[in-house]
Amino acid sequence: MIRPGFLIRPFRVEDTQQTVQLWRRCNLIVPWNDPYKDIQRKLEVQAELFLVAVIDSKDSNAAATDGEAVAGTVMAGYEGHRGWINYLATDPGYRRRGIATALMEEAENLLQQRGCPKINLQIRESNL
Repeated sequence: MIRPGFLIRPFRVEDTQQTVQLWRRCNLIVPWNDPYKDIQRKLEVQAELFLVAVIDSKDSNAAATDGEAVAGTVMAGYEGHRGWINYLATDPGYRRRGIATALMEEAENLLQQRGCPKINLQIRESNL
């Protein structure tokens, strides 16, 4: 899905470093979660529900892959009863541009296509 200034697409393995760096900037990484293991597990189960928002690297200070810089992420899942949203993040330098809204809309659409009736968003108290 292309939006003005960014593109929503499925996560690719080559996005890993930028994604982990983004999660660090957004304070989403905690000592008891290994973000690399979280990514690996997601790639093994419903990888198509792991999305990134990318911008042209010429418009970014981030280290880019293929000319793209990861500016946002969402990791969704559906176990047949409820949908779950994890790792919803937007780079602090790119907030207020509709990136998180677009990521959520796409995640919601993908979950609804699977028949998901209810979605839960995981938020740590430290990230309020």
